[in-house]
This record gives sequence, C-alpha cells and structure tokens, in this order.
Amino acid sequence: MIEDLIRRAADEDDDAIEELGEIAAADPQRLSPYHGALLDLDLLWPATLYRAAGADVVGRVIEQVDGGRTPDRLNHLLLILAHSAHPLAEDALRRWSTHPPAGADDLHVGVLSYAAEGGWTIGPDGNRRDLCADVAHRWVMRDAPASADRSACPWCASPLWVAADLDTTDPAIGAALAHTGWSGRLVVETCHFCACYTTLYSRVTPAGATTWWADNTRPSYLGGDTGPEDPPTLLPVAGPALASPYQASAWNQGGSTLGGRPDWIQDAEHADCPGCGEPMDYVGLIGGADLDEFGEGAYYLHLHQPCGFAAVNYQQS
Repeated sequence: MIEDLIRRAADEDDDAIEELGEIAAADPQRLSPYHGALLDLDLLWPATLYRAAGADVVGRVIEQVDGGRTPDRLNHLLLILAHSAHPLAEDALRRWSTHPPAGADDLHVGVLSYAAEGGWTIGPDGNRRDLCADVAHRWVMRDAPASADRSACPWCASPLWVAADLDTTDPAIGAALAHTGWSGRLVVETCHFCACYTTLYSRVTPAGATTWWADNTRPSYLGGDTGPEDPPTLLPVAGPALASPYQASAWNQGGSTLGGRPDWIQDAEHADCPGCGEPMDYVGLIGGADLDEFGEGAYYLHLHQPCGFAAVNYQQS
C-alpha cells in the first residue's frame, strides 16, 4: 500500500501525497522504512513525512546540505531536519547557524529558526527545549457557562472569550501541560475577534486568574468601526486521548486538540514571550470548524510558565 502511494506521489498525485501525510500524522513510524525511497525520488514535501526519520536518512540530508549541490532545495531540506527532530539534525542546525550552508542567503529566516517548525528550540542556556507535548487529547466542545461579569476587549468592546479553562489536577490535562511546567488552574481568555489580527497576551496565575496584558499593541490595520461581537459560546474540554501527537487538524471538524503538535495553516508561529522574548510553549489548537458551522482558520494557544504569560494567535488560509 505505502509503496503504491509513494509511486503515485512521485507522479505528483495529490491524493497519494495527502494519504501519506495522514499516515505520518497517525503513525509516523510506519513511514520509517520508506524514508530512503522518498529521498531517492526527491519527494521532499510535505516535510512532515520525515517525522520518524532515522540517523541514516538524516545523515543523507545533512550530506546534501553540506555538499552544497542543491542550494535551491535548502528550505525543504531544513524543514525535513526540523521535523525529524533527530539529534544529528539538531547538531547540524547549530553548526549552520554560525557557518551557513550554500543557499542560506536566500532564506527568509536564520537556519536555527527552522527548529520551531518541528516544535523545538534552543534556549539561552544552549540546551534544546521542546515546545510541544508528546501526548494529545481531542478537545470536545461544550456549552460555556454563562458569565454576567465578563470583561470586554479594550479595543473592540467585544466580551472576552474564555478559550480554555484547564486544571492540571486532571491527569489528562496534567500530562498535556507537563512540558510547560504549569501546575494548577489555567484560564486562557482573549478577544476572539482581535486575536485574528495579532497575537494577544494575558497575565495568568495558577489560581486561575487571567488579565488582559496592558501592553498588547493594537495593529494599525485593525478597524475600529465593527462594533462588539459575541464570542463563541463553546468551551473545549479534554476528551479521548489520540493515538499520535500529530493528529490535530486546523481544517476539519473534530480537529481541535489539547497538547500534541500544532497543525499550522501557514508557517510555524510559536508566540514569543513578552516578558523574556523566548518562544512560548504550545498548549493546543481550536479549529474554527468546531466553533461554528461556517468557521474557518484556527486559534493557537501558548503559555510561558516562568513569566506567567498566556497567548493566543490565529491563522487562516
């Protein structure tokens, strides 16, 4: 089956490529025996196909980059290394961050920035930090409790939206947030409208307090004449565990996910903590299709426990 999909993908069959991507999301290890063949056929996209790539394939990719023979494919090759998250890939990205390979001058970001596409980064202490959880739970939408004293967005006057109300005493939630270091209740509140235009930050505490960050910067292109809009009336609660951390979907109904890895619609956009500038940890994704029959796009939730900040940003096609 997989051999047939690879042959079809090599002939630019979009359906076959999509099926391979679904396999890579549900069980990345199933593609491990075929990574060499994918590389031989120059099937470099989507790079998520190489999530479980081993040392042999990662080494081959590194050799291609070091050889400087394919600078026009450098972007794809770096994405493959980032998604593999292999220690050899980490070492190579570190090395190229100070000694850029051929083609690096044409990249839009630095080589080490590609790590974020794979859900990890290198911290100020020089150590690798994973930004995402290795476990994921389906987020099930429930009617949100009524609130008579809900705060309003300072920009558009819309009632603020509680995008998540989590408590790490729940074992499922505790496991999904373990990588963040958070302990206690986490309430992520934002403006569902303004978050579509810029990353919005809030101060949070383990007691469940949440406060709009006073230094949120309103973008000049955000209009001011739309009037307030009611936020979604649904609140996600942790549902069944997923077989893989890669099964979030920003497109499909039922794709909202707590923990795991984000399904970015565009490039990876891990919010930077406004307190220290470091990338924040990823908490989960809420797809527009789960909030409204005609919803689109997806909200991405982030947290930085050391500085006490939560953030919400949004992507759409």
